[in-house]
Amino acid sequence: MRSVLHRARGGAGVLTISETSRLRSGQALRLRAQALACVRGGRRVFENLSFELAGGEALVLTGPNGSGKSSLIRQIAGLVEIAGGSLALEGGDDERGISEQAHYVGHLDALKNAMSVRETMLFWADFLGGTGDAEHALDALGLGGLCDLPVAYLSAGQRRRLALSRLFLAPRPLWLLDEPSVGLDAASVERLALLMKEHLAAGGLIVAATHQELGLDGARRLELTVVRNFSPEEEGAW
Repeated sequence: MRSVLHRARGGAGVLTISETSRLRSGQALRLRAQALACVRGGRRVFENLSFELAGGEALVLTGPNGSGKSSLIRQIAGLVEIAGGSLALEGGDDERGISEQAHYVGHLDALKNAMSVRETMLFWADFLGGTGDAEHALDALGLGGLCDLPVAYLSAGQRRRLALSRLFLAPRPLWLLDEPSVGLDAASVERLALLMKEHLAAGGLIVAATHQELGLDGARRLELTVVRNFSPEEEGAW
């Protein structure tokens, strides 16, 4: 399946998947998880976790620290081993794994202080195999005037927006976002919400972990809880 690039409405220059990229052999995109389990460091993080997400839908993960929000996103991205259950992206490119059809933006920004904003975008464009315009991608997050500035001089909010701007360098149907709004001011959160809505309107999918409202009205929610790894008797012995 080849994704078709187009400019999003409103002149933001955002690159998204087109309506035609929703389908492969007549099948709509759907992310399906069945009885997923995660074990990290010998500790059960979650188990028997199931959900389905169709194209145009967002799943917002909530829950306390340690409940597995980041671990679930990293499982979908192929960065954490699946200890049980199954995960599939139906209607996508059969020749590519889920990670190759997804953008993952973790809670760390993955930036090098010595590089300029432009150099950072060129690196990610090459790494992701993107065909998008780096300047348009920066404009989408309000960073267009900072191309020549070293990353070391960016504020925390600007660094977060730079990390998020790589979403628009290469169109991928699935966005995996871990605390995407951390460090952003109110105006930037609103801008991000608009861009996420445009991605969903084009048939994309979003899985986002957050402790804050993201402005995605109608998004599905999955609340995770901290798994008890010991019996009450065992815990009382520690």
